[in-house]
Amino acid sequence: MRKINIKSTTTYYTIVFLLGLCFPLFGQQQTMYTQYMFNGLALNPAYAGSHGALSLTALTREQWSGLDGAPSTQTFAIHSPIKNKNISLGMVLLRDQIGVSKEHAVYGSYAYRIAMDKGTLSMGLQAGFTSYREDLNDLLLLQRPAADFQNYKSSFLPNFGAGLFYTSERFYVGFSVPRMLQNSIDQDNPVSFTKEVRHYFLTGGYLFYLSKDLKLKPNFLLKVVEGAPVQLDLNANLLIKDLIWVGISHRFGADWNAILELQLSKRFRLGYAYDFASTTDLSAVQSGSHEFMLNYVFVKPEQRMKSPRFF
Repeated sequence: MRKINIKSTTTYYTIVFLLGLCFPLFGQQQTMYTQYMFNGLALNPAYAGSHGALSLTALTREQWSGLDGAPSTQTFAIHSPIKNKNISLGMVLLRDQIGVSKEHAVYGSYAYRIAMDKGTLSMGLQAGFTSYREDLNDLLLLQRPAADFQNYKSSFLPNFGAGLFYTSERFYVGFSVPRMLQNSIDQDNPVSFTKEVRHYFLTGGYLFYLSKDLKLKPNFLLKVVEGAPVQLDLNANLLIKDLIWVGISHRFGADWNAILELQLSKRFRLGYAYDFASTTDLSAVQSGSHEFMLNYVFVKPEQRMKSPRFF
């Protein structure tokens, strides 16, 4: 058996223990985002087509900066309405790593949009798969034969989800269950999650016109997971001259967050969010979380920007 780096192994056990405190469920938690209000397809398939044109969004999140093995997440979302039809299509690619565990996912989205008197109601479905992998070599402490402990684990899990999304000129609300199946993950070791757990997301926001150059948009995200405390994110973003979003968020029981978004053109948006280190024991070993986002919408030069772009 190879020589064990005790310092490295201890670090990983610390991470696993802390993750156990933060995620008490026996299930793989879906990734969280501070900029959820600008990255809707990652949570709700009914969001597809809401930008009114082909839209590309790339997001990377580095959580608990300075802590070895901390969560690292990258997503890429693409969605677009289909010309002269009420349907929209989309796709989300995800990579998520926590310690020795890695997740890769691919999900395709279909949304049917219905024009109403004051807004648009969208009904969405998604289907795809998630691949989980774990390399447990760095967690081995006991001098026992390799045959007694399987160091490498992997699972391939298909799944599907659904959602609703309603938007008007000033208001939006959405409800989704991105992964409905609670697939079992056959991991025969004491530190692994054993199954996927169903998540329920409720989101909403409203746009207030304060003046010609100022708009205020409060948002909320409510996450419900069986066996875990209900999590609520409250956010308020101030839009200055239709160019700069400045916001602050609070994730109850966790962090305060700051958000800066730059609408550089009709097509291009750049976003950054910083999660301040919480007051828990994690604050002693990490210096907050960073989240970067790029969004590009293929609008024509003469096309007027639609109100859903605020959402």
